[in-house]
Amino acid sequence: MAKLFGRATRRTNPAVSAAIAVRHALLASSILAAGAVLLDADRAVAANLTEALAAAYNNNPTLLAERAQLRATDEGVPQALSNWRPTVTVSGSYSFQNNDISGTVGGFSQDSNIKLHPRSVGVNIAQPLYRGGRTVAQTAQAENLVEAERARTVAVEQQVLSDSVTAYMDTLQAQAVLELSINNEQVLRRQLEATQDRFRVGEVTRTDVAQAESRLASASSDRITAEGTLETSRATYQRVIGEPPGLLTAPAERPVLPAKRDEIIALAASNNPNVVSAQFTEAAAREQVKVVRGQLLPTISVVGSVQRGVDSSTSFRGLTADSETIGAQLSVPLYEGGAIYSQTRQAQETVGQRRSQIDDARRQVVQAATQAYETLVANRSKIESYRIAIRAAEIALEGVQQEATVGSRTVLDILNAEQDLFTQRVNLVRAQHDEIVSEFQLVASVGRLTAIDLRLPVALYDVDKHYQEVRNKWIGFDSSK
Repeated sequence: MAKLFGRATRRTNPAVSAAIAVRHALLASSILAAGAVLLDADRAVAANLTEALAAAYNNNPTLLAERAQLRATDEGVPQALSNWRPTVTVSGSYSFQNNDISGTVGGFSQDSNIKLHPRSVGVNIAQPLYRGGRTVAQTAQAENLVEAERARTVAVEQQVLSDSVTAYMDTLQAQAVLELSINNEQVLRRQLEATQDRFRVGEVTRTDVAQAESRLASASSDRITAEGTLETSRATYQRVIGEPPGLLTAPAERPVLPAKRDEIIALAASNNPNVVSAQFTEAAAREQVKVVRGQLLPTISVVGSVQRGVDSSTSFRGLTADSETIGAQLSVPLYEGGAIYSQTRQAQETVGQRRSQIDDARRQVVQAATQAYETLVANRSKIESYRIAIRAAEIALEGVQQEATVGSRTVLDILNAEQDLFTQRVNLVRAQHDEIVSEFQLVASVGRLTAIDLRLPVALYDVDKHYQEVRNKWIGFDSSK
């Protein structure tokens, strides 16, 4: 030892040596325990990432609300198709008439009172044949809006799953940091006890004790902060996923990432659900131009009616009249005050707006994909750097401890070395957290953060089921066939 550190050894107090040995054992156990929180995925688990994502997929209220919005959007198609179908109305009337008649007929005066109860009932049918192309355009518009909403549903699903991954990893990180903070506090408490022992035998000064007390107080503050952070993360976890977290472990499930940066950008520009939704929204806006312009074209309908009228009185027998009519009705608009022309120009400007929104959505997802990719690369590099830093800090701490036993290092040097090792371990935990989160954000940017891509153990929501149930439904409030 004398040759290694270049200083002569001197006798140390046995109590001090024992305290240092205990602190060494405690430090080793704290390193193993803290590292297991985030790095060991094989130990017994109370919850894993797959289970958390499955719970969010089934229970997250934001995703459930979006699915309800999609079902509401589905109803636009049968509403548009209803313009092909006939409308049938039934009408009826009833009235009472009291007629007093007086006068002279043939030289004879005559007075009479006639009470009438006329009533009628009829059925009217109108079958549209041509509405200026509006029915076709409205149907196409509704179908495009359904596709746009389906893409938005995928986007919401991805956002919910991404938030779930972040909430899971935040809680896992908070657990690891708290355990590291607790162990660091225990190590510094032992360090303070050893310093006090050395102070009592005159090996160190009161300044050394004060420095150890200060570091312990700071470690206690860090531990309290870590406890609060963990509780906050647990609350976020429960809000997003719908159930309280257990003791979480590092996910063994990792998403499949595209191989190259250019592939990532190309997939994001074409496959991201926000881009797909914007494209279908623009297609729906183009159909709206046809809907508005169709109001300037003629409409043709077949109309028919069946009527029965009954007249009755107290003076003579009732009379019944039946009538049936059928015919074609043509309506040709000539001038509508210019409102339809204005509405058409307005719809055309909306198309231009939707096209620009496609470009904006594409730029946003390309930016997000690039950012996620670069963040992932940086986090992986940081992980390796922090591992090297931890190994170096462990060697440095061991050396400082050995040098302190021979008097060549002070208590402050030990405290600084311990603080550096603690900081590097916390940095590694956070970098591993950031790596996993950025991986999932990267696959979300290319449209692959879905239950089917992640192979979650859930019953997949069928976006087409409700649509097929209501598309050709003529009557009824229930959506099922």
